[in-house]
Amino acid sequence: MRVALNLVYLVPGETGGMETYARELVPRLAATPGLRVTALVSRAAEGEDLGCETIVLPVDARSRVDWVRGEQQHVSAAAERLGAELVHSLASTAPLHGRARRVTTIHDLNYKLVPETHFGLRGLGMRLLVPAAARRSHRIVVDAVSTKRDLVEHLGTPAGKIDVVPLAASAPRAAPAPAGELRERLGLGARPIVLSASAKRPHKNIARLLQALARIPLERRPVLVVPGYPTPYEAELRAIAAGLALRDDVVFPEWLDAAELEGLYALARCVVFPSLYEGFGLPVLEAMVRGVPVACSDRSSLPEVAGDAALLFDPEDVPAITLAVERIVGDLELADRLAQAGREQAARFSWDRTAAQTVESYRRAL
Repeated sequence: MRVALNLVYLVPGETGGMETYARELVPRLAATPGLRVTALVSRAAEGEDLGCETIVLPVDARSRVDWVRGEQQHVSAAAERLGAELVHSLASTAPLHGRARRVTTIHDLNYKLVPETHFGLRGLGMRLLVPAAARRSHRIVVDAVSTKRDLVEHLGTPAGKIDVVPLAASAPRAAPAPAGELRERLGLGARPIVLSASAKRPHKNIARLLQALARIPLERRPVLVVPGYPTPYEAELRAIAAGLALRDDVVFPEWLDAAELEGLYALARCVVFPSLYEGFGLPVLEAMVRGVPVACSDRSSLPEVAGDAALLFDPEDVPAITLAVERIVGDLELADRLAQAGREQAARFSWDRTAAQTVESYRRAL
C-alpha cells in the first residue's frame, strides 16, 4: 500500500501534541510490512528525521495562508506523482480533492467548542476546513470516543465513517537533569513542585489554576511550573500571576531540553491538567507513564484517558482545583496510590497499537 502522509503543518518545536503524534506514528507506519509511506512536509521541517522517506513541498507552514494553499494545491499533486493510493492528513485539515483515497485525523473541535483557541484568519480557516475535511475524507480517525461524539453531534459526520484510534504516552528520551541544578536554574528553591505541561492557550485553563494556587496558604503553597513555547497569551497569564501576588510562586520556562523536562517530572509532586476541552490529553499519560500523580479536568476525553488513576475536578470550579492540588501535595499515601494506578493506566495505551489501528482505517478507506 502506497501512502502519502500530509505533514505540511509540522513546525518542529511549535506544534505540540500533533508533533508528538507524527513522530511516534510515522516510524511505526514505515516499519509496517506491506506499507510504503512518504511524508510530505513544508520547508519548516526540512532536514527533520521522521523515520521515513520525506519530500519537502514549496510551503511555509509558519504562515497559515501558505499552509492552506500548500495543502490544497501541492499535497494531492505530490501524492499523485508518488503513485499513492491514499493520503493521510494528520492535523484535522486535509486536501479536499485528488485521485487518492483520503483519511484525516481530526484531533478535536477546538475551533467550535472553545473558539477562543483559534482567532483571526486561523479561526476562520478551521471553521471552514475542518468540516470540509470531515465531509470529503473517506475515513476519519479520532483520538477518543468523546471526539467521535462531537463530530456526530456538531458536524453531522456519520458514526460509521469514524475510527477511534487512541494515542499513547512517549517513553522518556533522556535521563533527568540533576535536581539541584534544575532547581537553581529555574529558581524553584526547596518547595514542592506542581507541573502543568501544556500549551499556553486560553482553553488550557491555566488562569484558573493560578487562581487555585493563590488560595493555598503561603506556608504550604507549592511552586507551579508551566513550561512550553511562548504564545501571545503568556503575557496575560503573567499579568494574572502578578495580580494574584504569585510572582515568586509561578515559573514560565520558555525552553527546556529533554533532560530538563524529565528532571521536572522527577521533581514534581504532581501534574495538574485543568483543560476545558481536549481531543485526547497526552500530558495526562505522559505524567502517568513516569509515575507522577495526576489531577485533571473531568471534561471531554480526559476521563477516558485518566480512568480511575487521577483526581478529576470541574475545571471551572477554582476551589475544586485548589482541593485537588492540596490533596495530592499534602497526602503522600494518596500520591503513591495515584502514581501506581497511573503507571497501570498508561500501560493500557500503546503507539504500536495506534499504528496498527491506523492501518486498519486505511484498509477500510480503500
